[in-house]
Amino acid sequence: MINPNFVIVGVILQVVGSYSYLVDTLKGKVKPNRVSWLLWSIAPLVAFAAEISRGVGIQSLTTFVVGFVPLIIFIASFVNKKSEWQLTRFDIICGALSTLGIILWFITKDANIAILFAVLADGLAALPTIVKSYEYPESENSTIFLFGAVNAAIGLLAIQIWNFEHFAFPLYLLVVNSVLVLLIKYKFGKSKFLLPLDSYIREIYGKRNRI
Repeated sequence: MINPNFVIVGVILQVVGSYSYLVDTLKGKVKPNRVSWLLWSIAPLVAFAAEISRGVGIQSLTTFVVGFVPLIIFIASFVNKKSEWQLTRFDIICGALSTLGIILWFITKDANIAILFAVLADGLAALPTIVKSYEYPESENSTIFLFGAVNAAIGLLAIQIWNFEHFAFPLYLLVVNSVLVLLIKYKFGKSKFLLPLDSYIREIYGKRNRI
């Protein structure tokens, strides 16, 4: 394990990594899926509040920054109309289910359950961008997700007490960011291993030329 203060390094890397995505969004070079980015801001901030209530400490900064940065990206997506990404029924359904997960936190008032629902909500919010990155990797910028994975890894290495409230969200973030990097930077969705999924993805998401 590393010193918990290394979490601050991860947070700084997350902010630095988001800079190019923010600039590309403002220029219209990337087209954020607003369902994902709005809910990516809400779910982590809910998890952050739950972690604070459970005394997680400095490691909770990892969760906070991955909620704050998407909020900035979401706002930036309205600055340039070229940054707009047409939403589908699939996006809306994922967004509705994700919102339901967030609402359940307010119903239960249990911190661990809140973290679980936050992970589920964030994952559902990620699905539209994962599918979008599978179909149109050129519409995204992998840098923010790469640094997000590094931030999550640092957060995991800094854990001193291995229990659910400490590792659940950072572990999820490591997985989802790594998947997005593979799809965007390495175009893993176009590999022969995933080609059988192509027709299914097109069916649920729709074939569109938005680039």
